[in-house]
Amino acid sequence: MITVHHLEYSQSFRILWLLEELNVDYELKLYERDKKTSLAPAEYKAISPLGTAPAITHNGVNLSESNAIMDYILDLHPSDTLRPNATSEDRARYLFWLHASQGSLMPVLLISMMFRIIPEKVPFFLKPIIKPVLNMANKGFSLPRLMALIEKAEADLGNAEWFGGANLTAADISMCYPMESMRANGVINSKHPNCLAWLERVNASESYQLAKKKDGKPSIVFST
Repeated sequence: MITVHHLEYSQSFRILWLLEELNVDYELKLYERDKKTSLAPAEYKAISPLGTAPAITHNGVNLSESNAIMDYILDLHPSDTLRPNATSEDRARYLFWLHASQGSLMPVLLISMMFRIIPEKVPFFLKPIIKPVLNMANKGFSLPRLMALIEKAEADLGNAEWFGGANLTAADISMCYPMESMRANGVINSKHPNCLAWLERVNASESYQLAKKKDGKPSIVFST
């Protein structure tokens, strides 16, 4: 049986949702973050060396990284709807969004968050120098990339209801974290009706709601 090592307030919700969608039995182990550092506890780092979530164990294998775990699970429990096969007309679209979620969206959201946090941590006499520089970098680099991806998402979701095409796929499951984060921060708003409609479909999913109940806590959202 797959064991999901679920760190509170983390991206491992994606794995809970995938397993619920597949209706696969799994064991769930919950871990609380250190109260002072907000980092993973030592016992979690024994499974995931960087202390990042998600992480699973299965038949002596420890595995981290969201999309690697999703591929591993879908190898064990194949699904032509959750992972369109090589002959599917949705295959390229599915692959793009599956990897854009982690390879493009999450890094940009993380960079934007760091640009916001750094000025708060530096000595007061450096703030007048650091803050304008980071604001300029955010406006010139992070935000244009973020908006370009949102515009593409809005266009693609106007052509089909899901990021992977006609059906819910692992790409949608991977995209749920950055999309929820961007809505929470107002980056996705009434100007993006297709993105908002997708979020409503996601939240209406029975497997999504089951995963939320087992998660028990809201995920962290990146401030942009």
